Amino acid sequence: MTKTPPPVPAPVPVPLLDLKAQYATIKDEARRVTDELYESQQFILGPRVEAFEKAVAKYVGVKHAIGMSSGTDAQLAAMMAYGIGPGDDVVTSPYTFFSTAGAITRLGARPVFCDIEPDTFNLDPWRLAKAITKKTKAIQPVHLYGQCADMEPILDVAGRKGIPVIEDACQSLGATYEGLKAGAVGEVGCYSFFPSKNLGGFGDGGMVVTSDDKLAAALRALRMHGETQRYHHKLVGGNFRLDALQAAILHVKLPYLDGWAKARRKNAREIQKLFTKFRGKGYDDGGIAFPHETPGRSHVYNQFVVRVARGRRDALKEKFAERKIGCAIYYPIPLHLQECFAYLGGKAGDFPEAEKAAKETLAVPVFPELTDAQKAFVAFTLAEFSNT
Repeated sequence: MTKTPPPVPAPVPVPLLDLKAQYATIKDEARRVTDELYESQQFILGPRVEAFEKAVAKYVGVKHAIGMSSGTDAQLAAMMAYGIGPGDDVVTSPYTFFSTAGAITRLGARPVFCDIEPDTFNLDPWRLAKAITKKTKAIQPVHLYGQCADMEPILDVAGRKGIPVIEDACQSLGATYEGLKAGAVGEVGCYSFFPSKNLGGFGDGGMVVTSDDKLAAALRALRMHGETQRYHHKLVGGNFRLDALQAAILHVKLPYLDGWAKARRKNAREIQKLFTKFRGKGYDDGGIAFPHETPGRSHVYNQFVVRVARGRRDALKEKFAERKIGCAIYYPIPLHLQECFAYLGGKAGDFPEAEKAAKETLAVPVFPELTDAQKAFVAFTLAEFSNT
């Protein structure tokens, strides 16, 4: 007997992200630590930053965590610590946020792109060996949307070539790969604390993590203009320090991180179940594909990204706008097709999976505080659209 689908849910506004709802749960703690900081007037580095760094190092399972001014500066500093510069290549993904390749280019190095897996949107490790050149100085896999890239074969290629792996884990703090935290699988990992991240600050912030003592020392110097002691500079760095205010807020939020990720996973799975109950069509039937959760890896759903078949992604975006459901496109133009990288000679068709993902993907709401009514309305809208 065919099951009767659930009743059509009532329309309800659904933002893509509701940071005010999250803030309400930590408001008292956040105000307490910021008030203490205002009284101390210690805004640059100091005990608040050190305490947060120790907490993150323990959480991730590494020896060192070095606070940075942003995820972008974390990537930049990590590459500077390895001496990456003019004449060097860094292999990375063409389907990611701009800073992944932007940091490489700012150092005078060349980003070399490697296409992605269609199911995870992460760098395809089986294409990696062909992307390695004699000038390759590092591999920078991206753990996109909250799920780790397939690190074992990536590390195998890197190990055979003697190349370090710099993990771009800016969207994936708390995700795991075979029991290891994102950022702690390679030699060094980079995080972003941009406000919309699962662990977001009240402004920009970032961090680099590593268990390499020498690398950690270099990173601490680099974030202070290369200073090793007051007014003594062994190298040229930058002003990459994490503000004490951001560290204080992030330290308050850190104990909640795993619970928020659990809620995001629950919401993602419930929306998929409701989609099925509403008799939505899958991608292969011309409808919607949901994120693939790979065995051995935990997904923290920094974004909940669906694929829309038949070139109809923009039409779904319009439908969501009509119904006051938040959504966003990450990322509409692959990096090899960006105007500023034209000098690399990239052209349409070079990385077909990245180009296809850029045309088909849409991020939909998954934040922890979603109500049952909001989840039902999102799922119903997806299912209804898939059948048109």
